[in-house]
Amino acid sequence: MTQGDPDRDVLEAASHWLNRGHNVVLFTVGRTWGSSPRPPGALLAVRDDGRMAGSVSGGCVEEHLVARCQAGEWRSSHVTGLAYGVDRAEADRFGLPCGGRLELVVEALDSAQDLAPVLEALANRRRVAREVDLISGAVSIHLLQGEAEFQYDGRRLIRVFGPGWRVLIIGAGQLSRYVASFAEPLGFEALVCDPRPEYADGFDWNEARLVPGMPDDAARGLAHDDRCAVLALTHDPRLDDMALMEALQSAAFYVGAIGSRSNQRARLTRLEQLGLDSEQL
Repeated sequence: MTQGDPDRDVLEAASHWLNRGHNVVLFTVGRTWGSSPRPPGALLAVRDDGRMAGSVSGGCVEEHLVARCQAGEWRSSHVTGLAYGVDRAEADRFGLPCGGRLELVVEALDSAQDLAPVLEALANRRRVAREVDLISGAVSIHLLQGEAEFQYDGRRLIRVFGPGWRVLIIGAGQLSRYVASFAEPLGFEALVCDPRPEYADGFDWNEARLVPGMPDDAARGLAHDDRCAVLALTHDPRLDDMALMEALQSAAFYVGAIGSRSNQRARLTRLEQLGLDSEQL
């Protein structure tokens, strides 16, 4: 499992199952009406023996999909649409909220190569769009440079995949551990960098992964895109400033450092002397 990236978890599970010879069906939420437990774009992979990864509803729809997969209903290379909750009786049967309706795109995958380009892009923190034509069954992958949105009109599905959310925490003290403990359930991969042996030696947090090296290298190599946050929490300017120098010049969507107002004024002065401009600060 990839911490903080549920899309990648589902696709990696499906790829692993396909490589082991299983038949796998991938379900994507296309549209919802009324209240819905899962949003458009949510993924579910089901293999032929009923094992699942991901979800598309609160549970009852999954149970029905598993039964249909185990019965071999969807053949290899098969792409189709599927609706639940068309009437009130069906909505009640599948546990959909009042007035709820769910449309799914169903893809019977041929091989792990069907997913390889997306997984490669995610591993390299690139954004791609995977387009599925429900009429022809054709699938194409496009590398994205700018923003793009999920699209589904009943004939074509465009599902955007991008790097998972990540927070780089500088310092392995107790405060950092508390931050990591709520970052992970919010969908962030939590990375911790602390070159001090007294903190790094014996690091065994379940909430985060320790990355080796110095804070500037960690920020430059691991937290440079717009789905990354950097938090400098050591109270030691020799470490915090190194990370901030890189993070403030990157595309990271949030950069924060702990300290009092007087410490913050001193920090800004130091960073300005190191060459950062007023806009970056």
